[in-house]
Amino acid sequence: MHPVTRREARLDLRELTLDDVDAVHSVYGNVEATEHLSFTPRSREEVSAIVAGSMASATASPREVYALGVVERDSSELIGFARLAADPHQQRAATIGGALLPNAWGVGYGRETLRLLLALAFDDLNLHRVWAARSPLNIAAQRTMVAEGMTEEGRIRGHVYVRGAWRDSIVYGILREEWGHSQDS
Repeated sequence: MHPVTRREARLDLRELTLDDVDAVHSVYGNVEATEHLSFTPRSREEVSAIVAGSMASATASPREVYALGVVERDSSELIGFARLAADPHQQRAATIGGALLPNAWGVGYGRETLRLLLALAFDDLNLHRVWAARSPLNIAAQRTMVAEGMTEEGRIRGHVYVRGAWRDSIVYGILREEWGHSQDS
């Protein structure tokens, strides 16, 4: 499916372009924005490669990765990055994740972004299962996932090596029949 455009009350998800490199870098290059992610801040060159890879994956057939910009509708500003990737180990399943600029935190944009990703997964792609992982210290992500109907499924011990140490991940999942925002309902 290309191009992806999904709308929520205040946000849009859209395909990335080369013009988005600086905006994505403002997220992925930001120490605070990447504090709970599985990597340290990225350089502009690394982000440029991520955006180029995202654009290439957008036209792949079959498409397995949806790496999208999170855009604040009122300002048209790209304020985040959201990703849905097919899980090669499960049928009709995907993993999701994302990051927002710190100045976009605390106003419900995380929840809207998650809702957009879940709508893409279940309404557009007809997936059966979606899962995500968070840092044990990222309580905001915990609240967001639970608020959107995801269930905590467990802890992966020593899952990610980041900032010189192994870190656990807390895993959440949701099944299609648990998704309460379907256009079909």
